[in-house]
Order: sequence, then C-alpha cells, then structure tokens
Amino acid sequence: MSRSCLAVILAAGDSTRMKSSMSKVLHPVAGRPMIAHVMAAVASAGMTDAALVVGRDAEKVANAGAIDGISVRSFLQTERLGTGHAVLAAREAIADGFDDVLVAYGDVPLITAIPFAAARQKLAEGADVVVIGFHTDKPTGYGRLLVENGELVAIREEKDATDEERKVTWCNSGLMAINGRKALSLLEKIGNANAKGEYYLTDLVEIARAAGGKVVAVDAPEAELTGCNNRAELAYIEKLWQERRRHELMVSGVSMIAPETVFLSYDTQIGQDALIEPNVVFGPGVTIDGGAVIHAFSHIEGAHVSAGATVGPFARLRPGADLAAGSKVGNFCEVKNGKVGEGAKVNHLTYIGDAVIGAHANIGAGTITCNYDGVNKHETWIGANSFVGSNSALVAPVSIGDGAYIASGSVITEDVPADALAFGRARQEIKPERATVIRERALALKKSRSKT
Repeated sequence: MSRSCLAVILAAGDSTRMKSSMSKVLHPVAGRPMIAHVMAAVASAGMTDAALVVGRDAEKVANAGAIDGISVRSFLQTERLGTGHAVLAAREAIADGFDDVLVAYGDVPLITAIPFAAARQKLAEGADVVVIGFHTDKPTGYGRLLVENGELVAIREEKDATDEERKVTWCNSGLMAINGRKALSLLEKIGNANAKGEYYLTDLVEIARAAGGKVVAVDAPEAELTGCNNRAELAYIEKLWQERRRHELMVSGVSMIAPETVFLSYDTQIGQDALIEPNVVFGPGVTIDGGAVIHAFSHIEGAHVSAGATVGPFARLRPGADLAAGSKVGNFCEVKNGKVGEGAKVNHLTYIGDAVIGAHANIGAGTITCNYDGVNKHETWIGANSFVGSNSALVAPVSIGDGAYIASGSVITEDVPADALAFGRARQEIKPERATVIRERALALKKSRSKT
C-alpha cells in the first residue's frame, strides 16, 4: 500500500505472572524476543513508523524492537489505566496524522502480517475501525464480536452478554486498526465510567459508530493470537512456533525424520533436499544449503553448511563455522570460526577453532587446533590435500602446507612446508621387564596400606 502506517505496540507489562526479573516481551521465542516477532509482523504489513509503549526495561525493549528502515519511538506508560489509556501514551506519534494506525501487543509473537494487511485493506475501503477477531470452540472469557449486515456493532464482554450472545464463537483479540486521520479524536472520547475506572480500547466500536463511522471485523487464526502471561504459556507458544516453521520447511522440500525433535531458530534457513535427522538444535544465524545432511544430536549456531556437506552425529558447529560443498564434520567434533574446504573431512573427536582447512584435507581423530594462549586467539592454516594424523595438536599460529603429512601423535609448533612430513613427538623407547617391576611395586604399596 502507498498509505502511511503507524503501529502502536503495547509493551509496558510488568511481567508479574511471568515471575521474571525482566520485561515479559523480552522473553524469547525461537531465540528472538517476543517484541521483535511482533515488530517483524507489522513491518511486513507495511508499517512505516512504530510507537512502542513501554514500562519496565524501557531501553532494552526499545532496542529489542528496533527494526531496519522503520522509525521507532518509545513512550513511557507510567500508569496502568486500561488499553485505551495505553494507546494514548503514544499520543504524540498518533497526532502526526498517519493514514492507518495499527494497535498490537508485544506479547503476541505468533501474529503474522496477514491479519494486519487485511485490516489495513478495510481501512482503505472506508472503515474507521477494524477489529481483528478469531473463531474458537472455547469462547468463554472472551469478548464476543456482534455483527449485523456485515458491520461490527459491538464487542460484548462475557459478563454482559445474553445467553444468545454467549453462543457467538467469533471473539475479540484486542488487535485493531484505526483510521489515522480520526484516531486521536476517537481515542480521546474513550471514558472510564466503569467498575474499574479504566479506559477500554474496545469502546472505540460504539464511539466510531455513534459518530457515523463504519466499523468492521476481520478474521485471524486463533493460534496466531495466542498471548503470553506465564512460563507455561511461553512454552506453549514456542511449541506452536516450532510446529509452524517445521511445516513450512517440510512443505518447501526439507526432509525431517522426526520433526517434533528438531528445534529451529527464528532465522534458520534450510534448502531444498536437505535432510535433518532427529534431535537437532539450530541456534540463531544458521544457513543449511540444499542437499546437506545434518545427522542426529547435532547443535548448530551461527554457521553455514554448503550443499552436499554432512554434519554429525553428535557434532557442534559454533559461530563462524563454514563448511564447503561435500565436506564432512563427523561425530563428537566441534568447529568454531573455522572454514572447512570442499571435500575436506573432520571425522572424529576433533576441535577446529580459528582455522582454515583446505580442500580435500583429512583431519585425523583427536586432532586439536590449540588456538588460545589464555589472552588471544590465533589461527591455523591447513593446506589442500594435506593429512593430519590422529591425536595431533596444532599450536597456533601455525601453517600446514598443501599436501603435507603430519604424523600421528605430533605436537606441531612450527610451519610445515607443502608436501613435507612432520614429526612432533618423542622417540619411542622400550624398557624390557620394566612393567613387571612397576606392577609389583604398586601391589606392594597397596598391600601395605591395607594393613594399616
């Protein structure tokens, strides 16, 4: 749409029921604060500006809600006098005269752009207020949306509804869109003549109709409107988010053997024909290209896995890990800030940190890049087609040339030229019968201790 749009995000909750030391909207879903999920949804619906109504942790909430290309202003809500009062905390932003004003909540992280876009379309068609509702088979406790001749005539709270009205299953979500040219005048007419003395946003329906305006409702899936008030609900929202994202990926061509055991981050990208085995966890910043295989019980964060590469089982890729096409990181291996070249193999029980491994190199079991001196990190370069024998320690900074061969059990502290063979271990010595002497001495000591 070419229409300007302000989103007012209510995020001033005290987190009382969350039993938390931080604002509720900062709690993560899929590795991302709830408020950031909501901001992404309204941005996708065409939001040009945002007004965050904040309370505790105001600066942290504002930072979490920041989004590229969108002007975001924060407004502190010092009193809790109802939803209408909360929206008016952003009076200064609303007064700027946007075409559309969206009202959303920072603790509804499953919402997508679709309901907001539908509401904005209704505003463009002439509605003054658009309420986003949902159908449910368990409407008890929710305000009912009462519609006549295609227009919303009232939102009836449960306690005020007649028996017939309680049968209505279309319910109020609390999310709303308002004609931006009329928003401030309508909001200022909300009164507090009720038992709680609070200003209710839902009163806008009757206020707008009384002024001759058109009020309608649009529908959204119930799951998208799930709010969060405590840790149990947070876990349920995480479950719903994971189910939705797994389904999207599988429909797009990703194979998951046991999808319910795979956990994704908000920005996980997985290409077509990739295979994800059971019990895999993706942290933020992961891209898995098509045709890659992630074996069971692997943990991946901040990493890129190219087409045809394989990871695991029981592997860990940390931030900066970058696996080229056809490479392999096997069982009980860890890669941190390491590039594994095309066709290279890091098969067993190995740590690769701050390293570059050339194409088709082979890293033997138990190899360690010793990258940390207690203060600084140092790099290791391992050339193409090189071979590092098992149980080797490469003390960085160090370079292994193309085609070089590192003997098993070596400690390498100096650069190794291309095609050279390097030994970094003590010469083996054999002491005949010495094992018998050591064993007899140990048994004698054990016997003497048992007597005392």
